[in-house]
Amino acid sequence: MALAGAAGARFREVRGAMPAFAAGLSVEDLAAQSMPEASPGKWHLGHTSWFFEAMILANEPGYQPVDPRFQQLFNSYYEALGQRVARDRRGLLTRPSVEEVLTYRREIDRRMIRWLAKGPPEGLSHYLFELGLNHDQQHQELFLMDLLHLMSCSPLDPAAYGSEPRARPLEPARGGMTLFDGGLVSIGHDGAGFAFDNEGPRHKVWLEPFALANDLVTNGEWIAFIDDGGYQQADLWLADGWATVQTEGWTAPLYWRRDQGGWTTLSLTGRHPVDPSAPVRHISLYEADAYAHWVGKRLPTEAEWEHAATADPEAFSNLSGEVWQWTSSAYAPYPGFRPTPGTAAEYNGKFMANQNVLRGGAFATPPGHARTTYRNFYYPQQRWAFMGLRLAEDAPRRRSGDTEDAQTAAFRHDLVEGLSGDQKAVPPKWFYDAEGSRLFEVITTLPEYYPTRQETALLRDRAAALTADFGPDAVLVEFGSGASEKTRILLDAASDLGAYVPLDISEAALLDAVARLKADYPKLRVCPVLGDFEHLAPLPDDLPTGRRIGFFPGSTIGNLQPADAERFLTAARRMLGEGSLFILGVDLVKEPEILVAAYDDAQGVTAAFNRNLLVRANAELDADFDLNAFVHRAVWNSDKAQMEMHLEAVEPMTVHIGARRFDFAAGGTIHTESSRKFTEASVASMAAASGWRLVHFDVSPAPSVALAVLGA
Repeated sequence: MALAGAAGARFREVRGAMPAFAAGLSVEDLAAQSMPEASPGKWHLGHTSWFFEAMILANEPGYQPVDPRFQQLFNSYYEALGQRVARDRRGLLTRPSVEEVLTYRREIDRRMIRWLAKGPPEGLSHYLFELGLNHDQQHQELFLMDLLHLMSCSPLDPAAYGSEPRARPLEPARGGMTLFDGGLVSIGHDGAGFAFDNEGPRHKVWLEPFALANDLVTNGEWIAFIDDGGYQQADLWLADGWATVQTEGWTAPLYWRRDQGGWTTLSLTGRHPVDPSAPVRHISLYEADAYAHWVGKRLPTEAEWEHAATADPEAFSNLSGEVWQWTSSAYAPYPGFRPTPGTAAEYNGKFMANQNVLRGGAFATPPGHARTTYRNFYYPQQRWAFMGLRLAEDAPRRRSGDTEDAQTAAFRHDLVEGLSGDQKAVPPKWFYDAEGSRLFEVITTLPEYYPTRQETALLRDRAAALTADFGPDAVLVEFGSGASEKTRILLDAASDLGAYVPLDISEAALLDAVARLKADYPKLRVCPVLGDFEHLAPLPDDLPTGRRIGFFPGSTIGNLQPADAERFLTAARRMLGEGSLFILGVDLVKEPEILVAAYDDAQGVTAAFNRNLLVRANAELDADFDLNAFVHRAVWNSDKAQMEMHLEAVEPMTVHIGARRFDFAAGGTIHTESSRKFTEASVASMAAASGWRLVHFDVSPAPSVALAVLGA
């Protein structure tokens, strides 16, 4: 009887939640229906009671229903159980009254407690009992979802509750993404404990390497999407999604409104300003997918989400308990799926078409209800549920037994891919490990290498003018910050700067620069970001609210191919937002002999910098480059207006990177860098193609470089 007593206590606890939600609401609140997809609170109270009566109590010999009329009123979609009221007409049921429904609920609870007193349920009865409790918990969340939608129909923006009914507080963000190897993994419920029938059977799925965001997408990030015209860019959207945007007139998540003071949203506690640090809610699959395209990532599959949540749950914030998270997976049966026997067979299986799976759990999901295997599902256009998103992206495959971090894996991927082409090439970003960064700093002091010297002098001369338009609490964001030496010129000139955000791919260089900056500028807020400026993520949420200023010195923009440069500038404009400025350093076209000397100095420092790429590959990627078999070459390509650096093989050879083999002919090269040179006209054209306008163009004395100021 102890087990029966425990079951009775749990039954009372679960069944007490929904009446508690209803206790402070008016009869009118509980009787109205706001749309066909939502149901009145009174109906939820009755239907969840009917479920126990129809699925369990009705199977008892000689059972007499509490009220036979309720069998039709509170049947949801069970064809086997007879007639029912159409879903869109539930709000017309003025009778029974709310009090009569609560009386019915209390009577069903009394009968269920008596049923439990006979002994612990076993077999199918036990499953149906657990199913009934979980069904009630599902409707507790639906009760709150539908209530919020009802409140949104009133111009009064009413508050249903004084505080949001949630089980636990929002977890702080962790930042970054977690990389997973993929491979053959198992997902689905293993049969231990309760699960809905759609969660099983457990089966194997092949996953390619992937990364999953440690945090949910926030309101602040979503506002950036809106401000960049995300709801007006057809190329971001699935075709059906774009049609829905046009038909429904979507311009923001459900319940958002642009008021005089900014964006506000309606919650169960009334209307209030949108919190930029909180996870975004009430977005459809279409919106989630469009946002993912906007940031250059994607939605995870449900298998990726489940594997990540199982393998490393501590890596993620708000994995459950905040919003359900859209996946790209269609809601379909798992291999070997069998529905629950009997009437409950209609519970899940009949809906396995035209919907997508969400994973996780929301703040309104009752404690203990969600599992890592839980498969929630909605139609792609629906958004009144507590829905959000967590981003994913493809990642390079790791070798068996390796424990590479994401940066090393990306280096391996780029090098293997680059050496596999007819013209072998490596992205120049991989020059900058700690030694590469040190060598480049030496290069900048060489007599032949004018760009740093000339740009530094121009920055000093123009610093006051450049910073005059920053405004108070501005945020200076430097892309590829390195040692942040030139930045100090701007920091000294901008005394009221709110924060400095250095972004660099080299963790060692970044940490060293930040330590020195904090020592020299103790009052400056420094917010370092480890990352690749070619794949920009949104800025941290907690930065000051002043103007955003991009800074990209050193003519690094010239290292990018034209299309990549425009893509970067477009992404930077998106990151920085409307009203931002961008200070861009460019080298100008000039005599070839000056250019070649700058990239092939007499002391051989640039050659060592170039060959350090091979040193790094040998050390980090188990490569076997013969460093003495490659020589440095610097070439001016007049057709493309660019300097090129190559590593040329002096003899035929074979090179290995792990298990991969690459053959070199004598004279074959690895193209390691292109550095385009510009004119004012070419900078203006590049800016315009990226959504910027050229505001100023300041040129140094010969050998000339320029600082271009772009405006959003």
